[in-house]
Amino acid sequence: MALHTWLIYLLAAAGLSLSPGPNGLLALTHGALHGRRKAICTIVGGSVGFVTIVALSMFGIGALLQASLVWLTVLKWVGGAYLVWLGIQVWRSPPIGLDASQPAEARGGWSLFRQGALSALTNPKGILFFAAFLPQFIDPARSLPVQFAVMAGTFAAIEFATELFIASVAHRISAWLARVGRGFNRACGGIFIAIGALLPLRA
Repeated sequence: MALHTWLIYLLAAAGLSLSPGPNGLLALTHGALHGRRKAICTIVGGSVGFVTIVALSMFGIGALLQASLVWLTVLKWVGGAYLVWLGIQVWRSPPIGLDASQPAEARGGWSLFRQGALSALTNPKGILFFAAFLPQFIDPARSLPVQFAVMAGTFAAIEFATELFIASVAHRISAWLARVGRGFNRACGGIFIAIGALLPLRA
């Protein structure tokens, strides 16, 4: 992956991690209810789930590329349209919030890991997002396994760092998100709209 392409991917992945979603809300809730150390289990589970989705999406796309490079162009344009639509939805969505008024039930690390992984794996929007998102960055002339390692590793690292921060400051960030979260949603939505509109136009 070329450096400039990776930098665009890095920005887009950061926007995805910061945007409202079930795993971000789960990290926020578990950080508040169970503490930072236990919430790490949730975050690791979510990261494993996302890497699995990236693998399924990329190697599914790779199978299409073996059939015809025309499919990559089709995926880029369809995916770009989906990203624009998703960006509009994120732009209009309310900020995520936290209701920690209920007493916390004691949870084991494996239970939290499983919940984080299932939250990522069973989110159809996440699967659709990666199917639309990844073709914008795949170079058919380069090794697909290497590109998978770079993309999955980059996203997992960003997702882990973002959710760890959210879980670590869950009590304080909840009030802050309620106050300025809509602005963040619009920034993240704007990133998706820009990617969806501009990247399919690249040669």
